[in-house]
Amino acid sequence: MPSPIIAHGLEGVIAGSTRLSRVDGLAGELIIAGYPLEEIAANASFEETTFLLWNDRLPDAAELADFQQRLASLRALPEATVALLRAVAAEKTPPMDALRMAAATLSLGSVEGDANEATALVARFPTVVAAYWRLLHGAEPVTPDPALGHAANYLYMLNGEGPTAAQARGVETYLNTVIDHSFNASTFTARVITATASDLVSAITGAVGALKGPLHGGAPGPALDMVFEIGQADRAEAYLRAKLERGERLMGFGHRVYKVRDPRADVLSAAAEKMYLAGGDMQLYELARSVEEKAVALLAEYKPGRKLQTNVEFYTALLLHGLGLKTALFTPTFAVGRVAGWTAHCLEQRAEGRLIRPGSDYHGGLGRQWTAISERG
Repeated sequence: MPSPIIAHGLEGVIAGSTRLSRVDGLAGELIIAGYPLEEIAANASFEETTFLLWNDRLPDAAELADFQQRLASLRALPEATVALLRAVAAEKTPPMDALRMAAATLSLGSVEGDANEATALVARFPTVVAAYWRLLHGAEPVTPDPALGHAANYLYMLNGEGPTAAQARGVETYLNTVIDHSFNASTFTARVITATASDLVSAITGAVGALKGPLHGGAPGPALDMVFEIGQADRAEAYLRAKLERGERLMGFGHRVYKVRDPRADVLSAAAEKMYLAGGDMQLYELARSVEEKAVALLAEYKPGRKLQTNVEFYTALLLHGLGLKTALFTPTFAVGRVAGWTAHCLEQRAEGRLIRPGSDYHGGLGRQWTAISERG
């Protein structure tokens, strides 16, 4: 029997098909339901992009208004969820752990059925994250404002005051940018769970668990810490060169899929520039651009052929910091956007109706014989 070809980490394996997004790592291209990322992320509302993923088309004005109303009507959390968040806040539980625990309760009080549960999950994720963050810091949760859009309401619930137009557009662009990314680890987890004919909430809870792992959830916080440590542009080369000489990784650079610049970095860079410009202080943004330019040049020098370019983490950190979010909120905020993609993949997998069951190559022992415990040495 010939030895099987093993793709460790499923590298290069095509495990299924999807109409939701296409990632081209060689071209540096991300397509969201037919639209180039840079076109949809910067122009659409989050509600429009979610509708697009679920329905394979953009909504008309009446459909959008109806969808916005349905999402807004489901933002409030079930009492059991709030009680859980209070309990875990008393234990100072990290936000991603709190989100993972709360996610499993979010079908309470919603109408049964995949479409309604998907809507409730998308509507309630930002409420969970914002409510927990406030409870963790000794403040009461802010009641959702139905007059605000999904993205703006998230910032309102975090801060207790309405965001500026530039801030609202910044977070909207971010949520659109991270809404889907093909069969990544958390999305594939959600599809595997859905493929067993389990429920949608279980699948999304599993996806949160996968995202919680740092090898998938990433490290946008350290990318920004590096910029802060450098402090001024003329210190960038010496600082970065010293890190590379020590064999340390430059956070915010390199990606398993993209062999050129991550297209999401371009979108978030442009969004961050607009937001910082509107705020009247470009100093941090300009420093980050200088650090990025020097880092890419030094990576080409020290690691030729590796094609280590800027990834989504670098400008995620800059944009979310500019919105006033602390590092511990970065990955939960990612989940606020990605839950729309997760639910879209679950609905797609449900329609496919096929169990995901890969094989494996056994490399353990053979020919062993049972011996009673009295005969074992």
